[in-house]
Amino acid sequence: MWFTLSYVAWALSAVLAAWMLFDWFKTDTTYSEDVLTSSREGEIEAATEKHKL
Repeated sequence: MWFTLSYVAWALSAVLAAWMLFDWFKTDTTYSEDVLTSSREGEIEAATEKHKL
C-alpha cells in the first residue's frame, strides 16, 4: 500500500513539473521580456490611490 502511494505521489509530482515547464515555455513564447518584467500594475495603482490622513 505505501509503495503504491509513493509511486502515485512521484507520478503526481512529475505531472506537475511537466505542467510547470509547459506553462513556462508557453508564457515565454507568447509574451516578450518587456511585458513580463513591466510594473504597469504598480504604476496604475500608484496613480489612482488617494491617501487621506
